Amino acid sequence: MVIFTLLEPQTNQPVQQWEFSDQSVIRLGRAQNNDIVLHGYFQVSRQHLEITLIDPKKEQWQLISRGTNGTLINNDFVTEAILKHDDLIRLAENGPVFKFELESHLGKKTVEVEKTNILEPAAVCDHADNPDDSIFCRHCGQPIVEEEHYVGSYQVLRTLGRGGMGTTYLAWDRNRTAQNAPLLLVLKEMNTDMARIAKARELFEREARVLKSLEHPGIPKYYDFFVENNHKYLVMELIHGHNLEQFVNQRGPTDPERTMRWMIQICDILEYLHNLDAPLVHRDIKPANLMLRNLDSRLMLLDFGAVKELGTALETRIGVEGYSAPEQYRGKPCPQSDIYGVGTTTIFLLTGKAPMQYYRYQSNKFEFDISSIPNLPQSLAQVLAIACQPEPRDRYQTAKELSDALSACL
Repeated sequence: MVIFTLLEPQTNQPVQQWEFSDQSVIRLGRAQNNDIVLHGYFQVSRQHLEITLIDPKKEQWQLISRGTNGTLINNDFVTEAILKHDDLIRLAENGPVFKFELESHLGKKTVEVEKTNILEPAAVCDHADNPDDSIFCRHCGQPIVEEEHYVGSYQVLRTLGRGGMGTTYLAWDRNRTAQNAPLLLVLKEMNTDMARIAKARELFEREARVLKSLEHPGIPKYYDFFVENNHKYLVMELIHGHNLEQFVNQRGPTDPERTMRWMIQICDILEYLHNLDAPLVHRDIKPANLMLRNLDSRLMLLDFGAVKELGTALETRIGVEGYSAPEQYRGKPCPQSDIYGVGTTTIFLLTGKAPMQYYRYQSNKFEFDISSIPNLPQSLAQVLAIACQPEPRDRYQTAKELSDALSACL
């Protein structure tokens, strides 16, 4: 019997398992006629991998890669290979990882382990033979880190990114002290220089407060907020995937249908935010804040540091050139500001270019020249022309209106 185990990409922990006892050919890919169907992994081809039993007596299986983005065995690209027990197969460079096992070898391995436990003391693991991007050792299950670094009950495993406001880390909750928290999380630390600025402290604390109050499948979950040694920390859900800025920079512009379906997902999140008892305006809708989750191809809306509660006092002017609505620069954000962000994000996704490249002075005002965007369906052009109007009153007034307009274009 052959066993395929889908592994969580960072921890190597098993996610799902398939067993094949009678088949001589096993196929993996996104198409429905595969033996293992991989929904939501855009890196995986429809017919990505074929594994064939070529010698039943020796239990020899041959792998043939047919995927556009290639296949790796134990971190090396291959087109054909004879598989060995315990091989790690990755479909595409950033794709899902499978562990290949033979049932006959599993029995032998168990006996060897039992003998070792009885006769020899446990050895210190040297974490050898792990893929380069592994965070947890596939032999002993412990984190692979050069230096142990703890913040509260969380062990920092690596730095994910650094920004003006804070630094984000990949962390492991060794004791799982955060209620209902998974093993791996994102730990966001407010930068020391920003902590001296009252407005920066307010924005960081507001992000924690807002995330704690939200519950939507398109928004990362909040787990914890605490202060240690005068440093503020926010703990939230880890999302595996690529943001849409990375996606377009790596793969080029997206087609209109995929783009519209993505933006309909974002409209659903915005409709939730705009219709809360205390309505929220995100104020930072842009490709870098939209994460395409590998697990199910759902778009997740990130970074709630700029979020604005409607009805509160005039706020700091927050805007990103090319994506933020004009009224945001005047300190007067509104729900229609997020709709403008969806429109400008759509321009980037369709063209791969900064939206400002299509910004013109025409009809006695500055606005986007939608007609100059190449290969744009007429129906979608009309939707963008409304979504990107300079004045909020001239745009779609609700996220639902924009969603309906996009749906009508499909």
